[in-house]
Amino acid sequence: MLERLAGKKFNRDLVVSPEIARTICELSFETNRQIGLLIHRSGQIEMVIVGNSTGLMIPRLNTIRTAGGRLRGLRLVHTHPGGENISDEDLMDLLFLRLDLLSILKINADGLPERLYSVHLLPEQREGSGWAFLPPVHPANQSGSCEELIAALEDEFSRLSRARKVERGEDRAILVSVSTEPKLLAEESLAELVELARSDNVEVLDTVLQRQRRVNPRLIVGKGKLAEIMIRALQLDANLLVFNQELNPSQIRSITDFTDLRVIDRTQLILDIFAHRAMSREGKLQVEMAQLKYMLPRLSSRDDALSRLTGGIGARGPGETRLEIDRRRINDRLTRLGGELKEIARERYRRRSKRRKKDLPVISLVGYTNAGKSTLLNTLTSSDIVAEDKLFATLDPTSRRLRFPTEMEVIITDTVGFIRNLPETLLQAFKATLEELQEADLLVHVIDIANPAFREQMEVVEGLLRELELDEIPCLKVFNKIDKAPYPVQARAEAEKEGVVISALDARTLRPFLERAERVMGKALEPM
Repeated sequence: MLERLAGKKFNRDLVVSPEIARTICELSFETNRQIGLLIHRSGQIEMVIVGNSTGLMIPRLNTIRTAGGRLRGLRLVHTHPGGENISDEDLMDLLFLRLDLLSILKINADGLPERLYSVHLLPEQREGSGWAFLPPVHPANQSGSCEELIAALEDEFSRLSRARKVERGEDRAILVSVSTEPKLLAEESLAELVELARSDNVEVLDTVLQRQRRVNPRLIVGKGKLAEIMIRALQLDANLLVFNQELNPSQIRSITDFTDLRVIDRTQLILDIFAHRAMSREGKLQVEMAQLKYMLPRLSSRDDALSRLTGGIGARGPGETRLEIDRRRINDRLTRLGGELKEIARERYRRRSKRRKKDLPVISLVGYTNAGKSTLLNTLTSSDIVAEDKLFATLDPTSRRLRFPTEMEVIITDTVGFIRNLPETLLQAFKATLEELQEADLLVHVIDIANPAFREQMEVVEGLLRELELDEIPCLKVFNKIDKAPYPVQARAEAEKEGVVISALDARTLRPFLERAERVMGKALEPM
């Protein structure tokens, strides 16, 4: 009997026809099992699902044709032989599957339908809830039009989406951070993720910060919080979730399965920024190497297509799985990239040797990303290097000549900015670029004094310099953006105890820096 229901069609204005409701209630009563129907908007029954006494397992819906729009184009009607109300599991199914409607049929003592209870998602939250319950109704007394209700919901979702003027083709993201750090540090880290997203031209629709004693190993956030995020994604028309933590392949797969959204982590976001910004051949090679190193442990054999064995002439025997072939190709490509980068490093060494023969001292600008290093280099040397108010605006090292007021001439070099929790793959890939810092006679640590977290940023840079064994090189601290500092007089007084204070946009403020840099350079170049 159940087989005959699949493919059956009824009036699309009804949630379910009274005859079908009676049939599945009788069968559910006799077997003490939940029976569910997945129904298309056309009124056709796409799938019949048989569960146990307390629930049913909905299979993957990829093979079922669906309607366009924010909702999936399917509704679920299923029985509750025990007479339970709509449960949290039902609400999760409604949300995570983006169903048009979810309805349950309670069964009376005679095995007949008691009433039909329905719930649907809301385009906007109402009284803190993302869904609304419809009044219970007997299947034989359904009034109103199910088709009109769903069409109205889709129209409202679309209207709100248009009202937000979302540009097509642009990623629209909700940023998620789960932290065990103190609240202030967690908020600063999330703010930095917002800036990273902005630097990658991602539209940030909302941010979610959850502080926990321990992070959920499977979904990062709890299931309830993930449900809230999914509701917001549906209401805001988001197509991307960006997590502030590095996710392993299992976590990405679990979250994707729950939310039906693309999921990336902070490392992937940074890699994407680097891929867009790298201009030189070396920079592009380094980014590709970092991406491949990130991808390699995340190759999964979950897809059946990856588990087929190769065969044919020359490939008899056990062969290689598709997964093994992919891994071998990535390793081969990494070997080639490593060779090319070594050749570029040798060429850079030859250029440095020529520079040394001319006895030109070297100043290298280092600092947190977006501290103003490129702007300072432009102002000092009248250059036009790309300098934007974005994280990682500069990736490729740039060198210019600089003449001090006393006619002393030096080479000044701009470098890629540092960031907290720099992905290990990126740190390793860019070590070749940062090796140039070892040739510096003076490091100029540029600090954004207008950033409330500038002390933490200083610690990040100093820690990375120690890790790269560059802490023995003389270092001059330059506190930039004094014009944007909230308390400039107080900030200047504190900063001048440790270094010099400037505004890289105003050449008139740079004289103290030039004088101090020249003195430090003179001491550094004195023969031992």
